[in-house]
Amino acid sequence: METSILIAKLYAVVYLVLGIGMLLNAGYFKKAFDEMIKSAGTMIWGGIMALIAGFLMITFHNLWVADWTVIITILGWIAFLKGITLFLAPKAMMKMSKVFFKDAKCVQWMGMFCLIFGLVLGYLALLG
Repeated sequence: METSILIAKLYAVVYLVLGIGMLLNAGYFKKAFDEMIKSAGTMIWGGIMALIAGFLMITFHNLWVADWTVIITILGWIAFLKGITLFLAPKAMMKMSKVFFKDAKCVQWMGMFCLIFGLVLGYLALLG
């Protein structure tokens, strides 16, 4: 449970800060995401980071249980699969990314999701 709480706190901080940043600076984040999607090098580094983070989480936290900690496991698998997909199907990932960040309004919606998700994870970690 300690590992679950630590990872949930880490994710909570990242999602909270990212969400607030996206809500306050949607245009900036839209521009940044557009530039990242265009850069093959950035996509490769993103794939490496996702693969490493996902691998570490599924190695040390692959718990399929009926409580909130399964969220951490699911996030680990999503990151791992994202890393694999960025290497095996980079153009498909670029197209999918463009859908999520097509305009500043979409960035704001993603920011709201990140903020709420960060609050939920933080709450669960504090209760844990």
